[in-house]
Amino acid sequence: MVPCGAVLWRRLLRKRWVLGVVFGLSLVYFITSTFKQEERMVRDRNLLQVQEHEQPIMWKVKFSSGNSSQLSNQCRNSVQGKLLITDELGYICERKDLLVNGCCNVNVPSTRLYSCDSCLPNGCCSIYEYCVSCCLQPSKQHLLERFLNRAAIAFQNLFMAVEDHFELCLAKCRTSSQSVQHENTYRDPIAKYCYGEYPPELLPV
Repeated sequence: MVPCGAVLWRRLLRKRWVLGVVFGLSLVYFITSTFKQEERMVRDRNLLQVQEHEQPIMWKVKFSSGNSSQLSNQCRNSVQGKLLITDELGYICERKDLLVNGCCNVNVPSTRLYSCDSCLPNGCCSIYEYCVSCCLQPSKQHLLERFLNRAAIAFQNLFMAVEDHFELCLAKCRTSSQSVQHENTYRDPIAKYCYGEYPPELLPV
C-alpha cells in the first residue's frame, strides 16, 4: 500500500502552479548567486587595483652590511654549480675549495670576494655564480631596492618568498621569462644571468 504522503506529493507535483513555484524559486536562487559572484569579482578586482596603484608591495628582504654581519660559522651557498660555488658572504670559489661548513676557503688564492668576472655593465653575466657574487656587493643594495620598488605584481610569487640579500641574488640571477624572447630564445645567449634592474636587450629578429 502506497503511503498517503507519497500520493499527496505526486498530486501536488502534477499541479502547474506547484511546478511554477519550484521553477521560480530556482530562478531566484540562480540570479542571486550570479549577482553575489559578480560582486565578489568586482570587489577583488578593485582590491587588486588599489594594491597595485596605491600601496607599494611590502617586500621583506633584509640587506646585510657585508660579511662582517655573519653571526655563525655556517654558510648557505649556491649549491648547484659543478665547478664554482658562491657562498652567502659573497665569496666565489672552486667547488673543491668549499669547506664542510658551506663557506668558501678564503685562504685559497683563487677564492674571490664580490667578483664580477664574466659580468657586463648592465648587470648580466655569463656564469651564474659570478652573477650571485657580484650581486652581493653592498653597493648593489640600492639597485636591488629600486628593482623591488618597480617590480610588477607578476613577480610577487618569485620575490615575496625571499628574506635576505643572498636569497634575492639567488632568485634574481636565475634565468626567467625576463631572460628570453619568443619563449624559447635567450635575449643574450652569452650573458643570460642578470641581477640588474633591466633584462638584456632584445636581439634583432
